[in-house]
Amino acid sequence: MIYEFVKRLLDVSLGLFLVIVLSPLMLSIALLIWMDDSRGGLIFYQKRIGKGGKEFNMYKFRTMVTNADEIKPSLSSEVDGPVFKVKNDPRVTKVGRVLRKWSLDETPQLFNVLFGNMTLVGPRPLEDKEMTENMEWKETRLKVKPGMTGLWQIKGRGTGQFADWVTYDCQYVRERSILLDLKILFLTAGAVLKRRGAC
Repeated sequence: MIYEFVKRLLDVSLGLFLVIVLSPLMLSIALLIWMDDSRGGLIFYQKRIGKGGKEFNMYKFRTMVTNADEIKPSLSSEVDGPVFKVKNDPRVTKVGRVLRKWSLDETPQLFNVLFGNMTLVGPRPLEDKEMTENMEWKETRLKVKPGMTGLWQIKGRGTGQFADWVTYDCQYVRERSILLDLKILFLTAGAVLKRRGAC
């Protein structure tokens, strides 16, 4: 399929370009994380579900304290749906707050894009248990590779409404095209600079 070929070409070329350009920044971030909390690892990875239900390790810079999982049961999610989110999460480190505000914690996912288990634009990768509330949504989003950004990130990221997430993911899968991908990438850059919906 021409779309898939061009999309992969865009992922590899733009992904490699961003890795090269951002490598000094990423090295600086790694140093800051170590200086802020050297007890944990620099990179956080977690099993996520990719296209066709294939499991893979998704990478992020670590933004939380090392005992984050022990603290989690004492917190309540501030968004509806299956995904756990707290706006002022006490588990997030000082450096982690800055990284999340500018979405810099997600830059290691560029390597997921180059490895081929993610794409620049698509539904966000989730754990299997996070997709159990709507099986039609799960089936739809698993038709495509998960992405670093998508329609939900630019349109519904700050609403906290699970229904919006489902709507935008399904809309993307139905209407996906290179033109739409380029539009989402452009709008994502603007959303990051404005820090819209960051937490």
